[in-house]
Amino acid sequence: MKHAKQTLRFALSGVVAAGLVAAAAESQAAKPTWEGHEKCYGVAKKGMNDCGTAEHKCGGMSTKDDAPDEWIYLPNGTCEKLAGGSNEPKQ
Repeated sequence: MKHAKQTLRFALSGVVAAGLVAAAAESQAAKPTWEGHEKCYGVAKKGMNDCGTAEHKCGGMSTKDDAPDEWIYLPNGTCEKLAGGSNEPKQ
């Protein structure tokens, strides 16, 4: 019975170690650089903004469509083609 408990401990230790290695690898995954993209204000739909404003600190928290201070990343040159789109926040 002692041998079975020791084997179970080793097996569980291996599973935990594998999980920690996987978590560490995931946390070091490449972050997007947004190179080739620009901020576009005034076109984000409710709950679809990319980052915070004076009203809130997080993406996905806009409370209305096309808010003038909410923005999303779009490929360079796209924003100016959209109705209501601006590369600067609107007052």
